[in-house]
Amino acid sequence: MKKKLYYFAMAALLLTACGGQKPATNESKKTGADLLLERLDSLRQKGIMYGHQDDPMYGLTWEYDQDSSDVKNTCGDWPAIMGFDLGGIEMGDLKNLDSVPFQRMTQEVKNHYQRGGIVTLSWHPRNPVTTIDGGGWAGQKFPEGTAWDTTRVVTRILPGGDTHEKFEVWMQRVSDFLGTLKTDDGQKIPIIFRPWHENSGSWFWWGEKLCTVEEYKALWNMLQDKLTADGYDNLVWSYSPGCQDNLTAERLLDRYPGDDRVQMLGLDGYQWQPEGKDAFIARTKQNLEVLCQVAKDHKLIPALTETGMKNMTQPDWWSTTLLTAVKDYPISYLLTWRNYREEWFGPAPSKPDAPYFREFYNAPETLFLNEIK
Repeated sequence: MKKKLYYFAMAALLLTACGGQKPATNESKKTGADLLLERLDSLRQKGIMYGHQDDPMYGLTWEYDQDSSDVKNTCGDWPAIMGFDLGGIEMGDLKNLDSVPFQRMTQEVKNHYQRGGIVTLSWHPRNPVTTIDGGGWAGQKFPEGTAWDTTRVVTRILPGGDTHEKFEVWMQRVSDFLGTLKTDDGQKIPIIFRPWHENSGSWFWWGEKLCTVEEYKALWNMLQDKLTADGYDNLVWSYSPGCQDNLTAERLLDRYPGDDRVQMLGLDGYQWQPEGKDAFIARTKQNLEVLCQVAKDHKLIPALTETGMKNMTQPDWWSTTLLTAVKDYPISYLLTWRNYREEWFGPAPSKPDAPYFREFYNAPETLFLNEIK
């Protein structure tokens, strides 16, 4: 295990700089979400957790092997955070939109929790207006019928809309799946839940130009109220728009559902080609500065909820770009997207970025599984 130096002064500085979670009022009444929030806030004093999407499911040269991970095979340790997506559960499908079997997802969520890790779930539901009730979607050409189908729908799935009853079934299927995420003794596994993300863009049907502020908040509240009524007090709700040039607090909070409905504040921000290293670092730093201040003001946990560089065309990106961009900010975690065949965002032992990822792993600012157990 790599060695890190922890300073009490730095710990105090981190808490002051970026706020903390809303405290539970009674120790005996703490929920799974309360306990996860306390853990997230405590771990922020030590460093930034690294996360990877679909990490134990597949990599660049393997699929669905047991106990495998491109991250672990590169640095010898599991990521602290694992991300999975529920897209497809709304249809009653056996596999999600990335062909991950939901039964395997349940098992891997349980596995990572049991080994001491933390899990986050997102949801890319299909467009309920253009998706056929019996499965599949209207036509077979991407993105028609998918989450990327920008046919306007939000107003139609809210209460009173002509597609509301259909969406109620979809929400129930999400609820049913969440009910499978339990330990052997029946305890609900604490989860960071991140629906309706990247809403500041307009590539998903819940995006900024596809619904009003009021409609977006009503969409958030509808799903949250449903899952809360079903007893899911183990969910930490993460509001996560996208990184933007010259981000302001007002812009970040444009569609924010409210302090009573959100516990984590995130941003999704990638370095896309042909953007250069310096531009990515500058934008990320500016965005994280705003994120941390807003998190402090609203007593939220901040995180870089998605990031990455597609196919690592800059092999030293981990140590010279990403680490440089984030290391001065007490965010809870950062998560890179999945590794899959011709498109990958995490490390792989056979790729040129592997030694630089190990530098990232050994940096005193980063945390992996062995350091958060």
